[in-house]
Amino acid sequence: MPKHLFSKIRFYEIKDLMQNVKRPRRIDIVLNRKRHKKDIQCLMVQKLNDEAHPSKLSWQTNHKVHQTLEKLLRDKKYLAAFHAFLRSEFSEENIEFWLACEDFKSTASPDDLYWKAEEIYREFIQPTACREINVDHHIKEEIKKSLEKPSLSCFDEAQKQVYLLMERDSCPRFLHSDAYLSLKNKSKSLWYI
Repeated sequence: MPKHLFSKIRFYEIKDLMQNVKRPRRIDIVLNRKRHKKDIQCLMVQKLNDEAHPSKLSWQTNHKVHQTLEKLLRDKKYLAAFHAFLRSEFSEENIEFWLACEDFKSTASPDDLYWKAEEIYREFIQPTACREINVDHHIKEEIKKSLEKPSLSCFDEAQKQVYLLMERDSCPRFLHSDAYLSLKNKSKSLWYI
C-alpha cells in the first residue's frame, strides 16, 4: 500500500511542475491551421460556384480526351494506328467490337440483322468467345435475351461500356505513344508542304 500512495504523490508532483513550465507554440502548427482554414474557405467558394453553374455530366471524363477518341474513330489513318496500338497491347477486341457494332447499326435487312447479331454475340459476348469483351454480366444477359428478335439497338449498352473503357484506358496511353506522336507530326509536316 505505501507503494501505491508514493506513486500517487509522484504523479501529482509532476503534474504540478508541468503547469509551471511554459511550452513554446510551434509555428508550423499555427501556420498549418491558417492554411487549412484558407483551403476550407476556397473549397466552400468552389462548391458554391459549382452549384451555381452545373456543367459536366458525371460519367464523362476529360472532354478533350472524349473529342480526341471521336476524332480517332472517324479518321482512317488514326483509326488504323489506334487499332495497331491496341493489337500490340493485346486488347484489339474492344475496337473490333465497336466497329462491328457500327457495322451492325447500318444493317437494313432483318435477315442480315439476325445473322450479324448472332455472329457478334458468338465472337465477343458469349462466355466462351475467343475475343470476349469486358462488359457487365447483366448486359450480356440482356443481349442474349434480345437475340431472339434483334434490333439495331441491342448492343448499345455494351458498345457504350467498351467506348468508355477505351476512352478512359486505351486512348490516353495511345495519345502518349510513339505511334500517335509520329503520325501526328507526319500529318503536320504534310500539311505545310
